[in-house]
Amino acid sequence: MNGASDRDLDLLAFKGERTEARLLARRTGMGESEALRRVLESRAGAAGLAALLEERRARRQADAERRAGRTAASAARLALKKNGPAIGAETWLGWFDGSALPNPGRIGIGAVLQAPDGRRMEISRRAGDGDSGEAEYLALIAVLEAAQEAALNTSAPPRALLIRGDSRVVIDDLQTPGPGAASLAPYRVRARELIASLEAAMDGAAVVLRWIPRHKNGDADRLSALARGTLD
Repeated sequence: MNGASDRDLDLLAFKGERTEARLLARRTGMGESEALRRVLESRAGAAGLAALLEERRARRQADAERRAGRTAASAARLALKKNGPAIGAETWLGWFDGSALPNPGRIGIGAVLQAPDGRRMEISRRAGDGDSGEAEYLALIAVLEAAQEAALNTSAPPRALLIRGDSRVVIDDLQTPGPGAASLAPYRVRARELIASLEAAMDGAAVVLRWIPRHKNGDADRLSALARGTLD
């Protein structure tokens, strides 16, 4: 008889095997532990019970390590989204601003993408007509698209990306779980697609969005106003 303890058998047996063992115990009058041993010996076949249990221990260990890895990665990503990435040698920075005049009215968007070496891309353009929420989303999408282009076509692509904007509406809409504002759905879908693509290109590093007050978003605000044709 194999030297595995009854506790080992119970821990390593599958739910269906434990159910089968209870039914066997009722039919034969043997104890449930012995019935479970018989069921597992039958499952093991010629390889033997010891080999079956060793295989299952190894599988449980591998599963536990995978879960621990996923938990650690999730915790790291949550911390990154909460605190933002450390601004270092590989961090790209972005700023965005969009506005409509009147609201709704003609849209101007402004954005800046800055590489770690100081190179800057400025975006300033009209983007049709709409309201301020649409304008802000279009500006964010513009800087995300610029980052995606950099990821594909530069020798030193983004490895971390921190984007700042003064629109709580857009940042909250994008980061809050759930469907969000129906009127902004097409923009939200596009922004999330771009973020997912960038995170994949950056080996899973998070794209972090941060709200800043308008007076700290001067370059993007200026570019947005220029695009509308006014510096109000």
